Amino acid sequence: MKNKKISEQQIRHLAKLTGLSLISDEIKKFPEQFSEILDYFEILKQINTKKIKATSQVTGLENVFDPDKPTASLPIEAALKNAKSKYDNFFKVKAVLKK
Repeated sequence: MKNKKISEQQIRHLAKLTGLSLISDEIKKFPEQFSEILDYFEILKQINTKKIKATSQVTGLENVFDPDKPTASLPIEAALKNAKSKYDNFFKVKAVLKK
């Protein structure tokens, strides 16, 4: 079962959405590879999983958390000691949102 081949234009679009910089050779190589991956998904869709319980992990390991305990904050002077740029008692950074 073969899926419709993914186009180079779609690869460029995916790269843009994910912030990947792809070279020309990769853009030419990826359509076939992506199409093969989608073919495998089509095979997996045929497997009956109705009696299979959902799992989030299979190792049996669990996260261990220490209880939260209020403690004194780091003094402002110590927190800002190695700051590249500061304004009053704050870190000064470049804007992260566009207007």
